[in-house]
Amino acid sequence: MGLSWQQGPLSAGAIGHFLTPEPLPERLLFAEPLRRRMRVKFNDAWIADSENVILLHEPGRYPVAYFPREDVDTQALLPSGKVTHHKDLGDTAWYAVHAGDRTTERAAWQFTAPPGHAAELQDRIAFAWRAMDAVYEEDERILGHAADPYHRIDIRNTSRTLEVRHGDTVIARSQHPVVLYESGFAPRWYVPRADIDETRLRPVEGQTFCPYKGLCDYYDIGDARRAAWTYRNAYREVDRISDLVSFEADKVEVYLDGERLLLEPGQTVVPHGVDRGLGADEVKTH
Repeated sequence: MGLSWQQGPLSAGAIGHFLTPEPLPERLLFAEPLRRRMRVKFNDAWIADSENVILLHEPGRYPVAYFPREDVDTQALLPSGKVTHHKDLGDTAWYAVHAGDRTTERAAWQFTAPPGHAAELQDRIAFAWRAMDAVYEEDERILGHAADPYHRIDIRNTSRTLEVRHGDTVIARSQHPVVLYESGFAPRWYVPRADIDETRLRPVEGQTFCPYKGLCDYYDIGDARRAAWTYRNAYREVDRISDLVSFEADKVEVYLDGERLLLEPGQTVVPHGVDRGLGADEVKTH
C-alpha cells in the first residue's frame, strides 16, 4: 500500500509513471526515518525500543521497520546460521528470537553487507511482524504491519446509481452508495443494507483483516463465492462504511450509472491475517 503496494508509484503494478527522460530501474527501494518511537514485545518482554527506526518500502511488500542494533536486546537474538540473498540488498542473516521460555525460529533478520547506496540499513534488525507478540508506536499497538505514512483513505457520498445483479436477479440498487478511495486501490463502492436484498447474501466462515479498516466478513451470492464483503465494526477513522456492503465486480455484475464495472488492476487484494495473539474483540475495539 502507499508507495510500494498495489498500484503505488514504486509497485510493479503502478498505474502512473515518473516523468523522466530516461527509464528508471525496474525496482526502486525507498528508505526513510520513521520519526516515531517504536517498540517490540515478545513473550511479555520488550526486546526493541527505538526512536531511530528506518522504514523500508520495497516493491510488492508492506513497509518494514529496521531497528538500530544498539536499540535491540541482543540477548533476544540467537544466530540461526541461515543466510539468504536479497536481490537488491545482499546477504541476509537470520535469527531466532528468544525471551524467557520461548524461542521462535527465523523471527528476525539483518542485511550483513548492504551496498553503499543502502548504508543506512547497516547494523539494523527487522522482526517478522506476526512472530512477535505486539508492536507499538508509543503506547498504542500497531496492527498488521508498520504504519505506512503514505497510505490514505477518503470516503465520499454520491448520488450516482449503483446496481448489482447475479444472473437475472437484482441483488442491490442504490442511489446513495458510498465510494471509498484508498491508496493503491481502485475505488470501492459500498451500499447501505436498506438497498440490498439481504436474502441473497449467505454469510460464510472466515474473516480477513485490514490494518486500516478492521475485520472483514464475507458473503456468497448464489454460486458466486465471497462475492460481497462488509466491515461490520469498521475502525472509527472509516466508520462511515460500518455495516455497508461492497461487491466484487468480477464475481457478480456491478453497474455504475448503467455502465458495468470491470475488475481493475489494484482490486485484487492479498488477504492479511490477524496478528498472532490478537483476539477479534481487540481488533474491533482498536
